[in-house]
Order: sequence, then C-alpha cells, then structure tokens
Amino acid sequence: MSQLHKQCKWIVNTTNSEFVSYVSRIAGLSHACAQVLINRGIKTPEQINFFKGAATSSLSDPFAIEGISSSVQRIKRAIKDKDKILVSGDYDADGLTATAIMLEGLKRMGAEASYFIPHRLRDGYGFGESSVSAAVSCGAKLIITVDSGITSFDALRGASRLGIDVIVTDHHEPMRNDKGLALLPEAYSIVNPKLMTEGAGLYNLQELAGAGVALKLVHALTEDEDFVNSLLDLVAIGTSADVVSVLGENRLLLNRGLRLIGNGNRPGIKALKDAAGINNGSFRNSMVYYSVNPRINAPGRIDDSRDVIRLLTTPSAHEASEIARWMCEMNAKRQRIEEKVFREALEQAEGLTVKDGAIVVASEGWHLGVVGIVASRLVEHFGIPACVFVLEGDIAKGSARGNGNFDLLEALKECEPLLERFGGHKQAAGLSLRADRLDAFRECINAAALKICEQTTPALSIDALVGLSDITHELVQEIESLEPFGHCNKEPLFGSRMLEVVDSRIVGNNHLRMNVRQKGRVVNCIAFDMGHMREYLSSGYIDALYLPTANKQYNSIQLQIKAFRSASEA
Repeated sequence: MSQLHKQCKWIVNTTNSEFVSYVSRIAGLSHACAQVLINRGIKTPEQINFFKGAATSSLSDPFAIEGISSSVQRIKRAIKDKDKILVSGDYDADGLTATAIMLEGLKRMGAEASYFIPHRLRDGYGFGESSVSAAVSCGAKLIITVDSGITSFDALRGASRLGIDVIVTDHHEPMRNDKGLALLPEAYSIVNPKLMTEGAGLYNLQELAGAGVALKLVHALTEDEDFVNSLLDLVAIGTSADVVSVLGENRLLLNRGLRLIGNGNRPGIKALKDAAGINNGSFRNSMVYYSVNPRINAPGRIDDSRDVIRLLTTPSAHEASEIARWMCEMNAKRQRIEEKVFREALEQAEGLTVKDGAIVVASEGWHLGVVGIVASRLVEHFGIPACVFVLEGDIAKGSARGNGNFDLLEALKECEPLLERFGGHKQAAGLSLRADRLDAFRECINAAALKICEQTTPALSIDALVGLSDITHELVQEIESLEPFGHCNKEPLFGSRMLEVVDSRIVGNNHLRMNVRQKGRVVNCIAFDMGHMREYLSSGYIDALYLPTANKQYNSIQLQIKAFRSASEA
C-alpha cells in the first residue's frame, strides 16, 4: 500500500454493533478484531472454531476430491507392474514444490519415478509436448502432472495416441462453454478442486494451490499422516507463492508448514534460509513470500529450474548448500534484469495516452521471465491492471496482473478474439497475441476495465475505526493470533481520525518516522517509503491507516502507517 491516494476511496467496513459484540464474545477477541473476522467472512461459531483451531484440526479427507480414488488405483497398478512414472511439473514455486511433494510420495511407495520441469523459453508454460517427449525418452507409461494440465488438450491427446496414461492434478480454472460447463481434456483421471461444486465446507478445497492438490493425492496414496505432515513445509511454500486464499484448509497447511520451515528440518530449506541470511526460528508467511519464494522462482525465470527439485528433496546438507548459493546468485541476477525492464516499462507507461483503465506496454529485448513481476510493480505504481509483453517477431508474449478488485480473466475473455492463448487466475494471467493486434488489445482491455471502473478505482478497505486508546499490547497479540496473513486474510488495517503529529523526520532509505497524539496518548509510527510525503504533515493533524505492531526491542507499540492524509482533506 502506498502514498497519499488523494483520489483513492477509504472505505470503512461497519457491522451491527450487537453482532460485533456477539462475535467478540464467542471468539474471545476485542471488538476491533471481531470486526476483522467478520470482514473475512468468519462469522459463525463453527467458522470461528475452525479458524482458531488451525494448529490442531485434522486435514480433510483427500478422497473428497473427485478423481483421487481412480488416480490412486492407477498409480498403485503402475508400482505393482514396475512401470516408470514421470512427474511433469512447472518452473514456478508452486509447480516446483508440487513436483517435490509428488516425487517424495511416489518414492515412499517404492515407485520408479523421475521428473520433468519445462524450460520457460524453450518449452513454455505447463504441460506440453516437451513433457510427453520426456516421458517417451525415459520409457514412462504413466505421467502425473502437477500444477498444470487442465487446459493442455493437444498435449494430452498426443500422450493418449502414444499409449501413455496421464493423471492431471491442477488447481487452475478449466475452460468453460457458454453455459459455464467445464471443458475437460482427454486424461486417465483429473484431480482439480475447481471442478468441485461444494468445496468440502469449511475446508474450502477449491482454493488449494498446486502443491496442496499434490499433497491430497499423496495423502490418499500413502495413507500415512506423519509422512504427509512432514511435507507441509513444501506445501506452505507453494501455497504462499501462488497467492491463493489463506483461509479454509490452506490456513491449516500454512500454519503447520511455517512451523516446519522455522524449525529447518529439511536440508534444502535450511540451506536456502542460511544463504538468504534468515536465521530466526519463527517464520511468517510474508517472510516466505518475500525471501524464500523469489529465490525458488529465480532459476525458472532466467535459467533452468530442474536443480531446485534436487534442493527440495536432497538429504545432503552439503549438496543443499551448493544449490542454495547458486539460487541466490540467480535471484540477484533476476533482480538486475527486472529493475532494467521495470524502468523502461515505467517510462513507456507514463507516456501512454490511454492509461485510465489498464496499462499495456511491450518491447523487444525484455526478458520473458521477469514480465510478471514488472506487471505487478506497475499495478502497485499506478493502481490499475497492467499487461507487459515481450515482442518476439510477429508474436507478443506476456503477463497480466490485476489490482485486487478486478477480475482479470473476465476482462481477458472480452478480448479473447484478439488473443492467441491466455490462462491463469483472477489476479494473474499469461497471454500471447499477434504483435500487430497490440493496439487493438490495449483499447479492448481498457474498455473492459473502464466498464467496471468502480472496481478498478483504487480503494483502501478499513477493518475498523479506532482511537489510540484502543491500541494495546493485548490487541497486538490478538492480531498476531490471526496469522498467517495473505490473500483473503490480509493484515488488518485500522484507521484513526484527527491524530496530532507531534514530530516527524525522515530515516533510512526514505522512511518517515513520526509520533502522533490523541487525547493525551502518544504513539510512535513508521511509514515505509513515504519520506517524500512529509510535506503533507504541515496541517498538524492527519487521518491514518495502519497496522499496530510490537516493537519488541523497546517493549512498546508501533503503528506501521499504510496510508495517511491531512485531516482537512477527509
């Protein structure tokens, strides 16, 4: 969240005070945190107990997902017949962890299994002809896809013609006809929670990441709870990376997986933490997202990611250390490439005449492996959806990112006649089109965005308005109990009006530090990357949006300011 947002709406979520009191009572939380739960859709005693019991609740029955039973039978037959099995993964953190999970499960059952990870530039995304060729080369009679395959119609037909069975495990949206019915590819079996109509109640299995789906199949295959629990560090990484909901079963998976990551029992993850300079025992989802995941993703963005599987599965601390160092080098290289592309994309975007609905930029020479990150940074900068393309001859290949309230896939469907292919999620998609259609696509995606301009207008959703007297150490502890934070369970955002700015100064790399006072209570604040906004403090009073945190060094409370404005502008 950034800057002043003069044109940005500040929306306060409010609920009947009696209902807030009711949720507060049954959850054992303050009214402010009860409102946070309500805003996340957690309102009933059953939902609250499930949310609070993430550390101890049982995982859901894997056989609740259609296709699991037939898939287990086929895998067991392959193991009995000593047939080779190929796991076809993908080059991002979710696909890589899902591959490692599936390999570990097959190894546990005594299967003869190998893996194939496509190269981003040579093979493209997901399950394709290269995966089938790899199966032929190693003599595999069964392929298990992870985090891919639900829209791979041609590749699956090719495998079938060669007499190779394919089990598809995926979590992406299937293609659908005009009646909303899923169009499914030819496969031996398909395991995809997106095809479920009910979603298994509280567990909300439809929101599983690719790593989560792989775990459910391994759970059903091995029927070994302790072994399944040992894989939750891998699941947590994949779940964090793919920005899926962190409610439902994902909350259970993340909660336990983060503990395993903190313990550092897996040599590969411990080596990666050491190489990244992360030494603390406790581990938060944000640390996985910003420190671990970029290093796991980096090889697949600019090189070959096959060795990441070795890192995640090796029992050797020495081997893990060597691979982890290499991954950190790849990440540093990725950062340099990304920064160059971002600066050029930003300059191009600022020169566009049409940028009120969505950003569309393109250039030759940009690295395809970083365009998704660059698109995300453009969204953060402009507050609207962004598409970044690499021009390769007559074709433009790229990535698109939404701005939180905008259904990107729905917008792309309106532009489908212009596109060669596209797919992904509501907030992230990959796409390609003919280069001579870029201008037409820019007009189309802008029109689609403007048609729902209310959604594309940046808005800050405030969980509750509170006074500084409400910000206590007990409230901070309650907020910490709501972790892990992520998609659908964002860090709480509280707001306070008419805070007197006692003093302010710029510290570090453009950070703004200040003290604010209200009714005699003074609290310290930090506003990261907002040093340039010090001028807006001249009125003496501000309205501020923030996350209360604990400053353990001084045993005090600090407000992390996310946005503020002069109180006179309210």
